[in-house]
Amino acid sequence: QVQLVESGGGLVQAGESLRLSCVASGRIVGLNKMGWYRRAPGQQRELVADITRGGFTNYGDSVKGRFTISRENAKNTVYLQMNSLKPEDTAVYYCNADQEIGPVEAVRKFDYWGQGTQVTVSS
Repeated sequence: QVQLVESGGGLVQAGESLRLSCVASGRIVGLNKMGWYRRAPGQQRELVADITRGGFTNYGDSVKGRFTISRENAKNTVYLQMNSLKPEDTAVYYCNADQEIGPVEAVRKFDYWGQGTQVTVSS
């Protein structure tokens, strides 16, 4: 099993910044995509950003230009730098990672989630 532990959430004012971190531990063979999702009250979970092992990134439309995702493969860690925060960014942010385990002819994909960290942006 793989555990994901997020940190860095908190309460900030609009326009300020936060940096989230997520460290993976446990039975790690090689994490493929790592990313961040969020769920605001009464809304569905949405992609914030993700990044492949090779460094290719993908962002949700609402955070493009304000958030930056990065990772350190050797540390099994992914970061989310959030700048120019808005009240609508308020949500629980979840770390996600996946990996494939097994021989080529019988490989299985495993998907992991953290417990979440609260980000609250006041106006």
